[in-house]
Amino acid sequence: MYWNDLNSRLKAEYGCKVYKLALSSGCSCPNRDGTLDTRGCIFCDGAGAFAEAGAIPDQLAAARLRVAAKAGTDAKYIAYFQSFTNTYGDADRLRALYQAAMAPEDVVILSIATRPDCLGPDILGLLEELNRIKPVWVELGLQTIHPESARYLRRGYDLPVFDRAVKVLKAIGVTVIVHQILGLPGETPEMMAETARYIGQSGAEGVKLHLLHVLRNTDLAAEWQAGRVQTLELEEYISILELCLRNLPPETVIHRLTGDGAKRDLLAPLWSGDKKRVLNAIHQAFLRDNLIQGSTL
Repeated sequence: MYWNDLNSRLKAEYGCKVYKLALSSGCSCPNRDGTLDTRGCIFCDGAGAFAEAGAIPDQLAAARLRVAAKAGTDAKYIAYFQSFTNTYGDADRLRALYQAAMAPEDVVILSIATRPDCLGPDILGLLEELNRIKPVWVELGLQTIHPESARYLRRGYDLPVFDRAVKVLKAIGVTVIVHQILGLPGETPEMMAETARYIGQSGAEGVKLHLLHVLRNTDLAAEWQAGRVQTLELEEYISILELCLRNLPPETVIHRLTGDGAKRDLLAPLWSGDKKRVLNAIHQAFLRDNLIQGSTL
């Protein structure tokens, strides 16, 4: 069995487990502020849209408390700007936020989730500048390479935009991580494997594989309640996950094997709310099937 697990890579590099501290930049999204749309992607619940971010030191302190029981005193951290489009705003304002997040000695990586169409020259210059101080990761929400699925999601950009984003990010030396959703309506396992293969060939260093799950107060929830969307069963998901991993190069780092929304908002599939059970089932299946990342390439 082999898969290129992020936790193992980080432990080898830093000598301890590295925990993520989720932070808010207060950025919105062009898919919500009317630039492209006002509804957001179909799976997005919009919680916190347009909200102002609290002071970064306060956010860091609160995030540390959330992981304190697991982390101990010698842990290291990733400052992770997670929600919405965290490069969608004024570069000078973002510089102050990013620098504050990177300032603590035990924060070893800055990770920024964003869209491929929100990487203007001023933002790229900022990312290049920060990457000289500490490693910078940029996470891009691709989700799928298939145009009909992208339209269904209301993603708001075409595949060449993603290709250009990876190219320019690689040119300035930052690490690129790509998000893919498994279980999109109308996609076969082979189509999902095609997306994984594309990501693996794109130049991205890492991938986050997410399960399509339905949250309250989303347009996807209305689709699901009307019977137009079905979610995967656990064994179906694991089978597709293995297929995707076999189509990813061995050097691609796997940052996530599933996605989990807030349990209070989760409508389907309910099994995804038990993260420990899901991860145990995935690891047992990998052992059972002797999963080898990249074995079909």
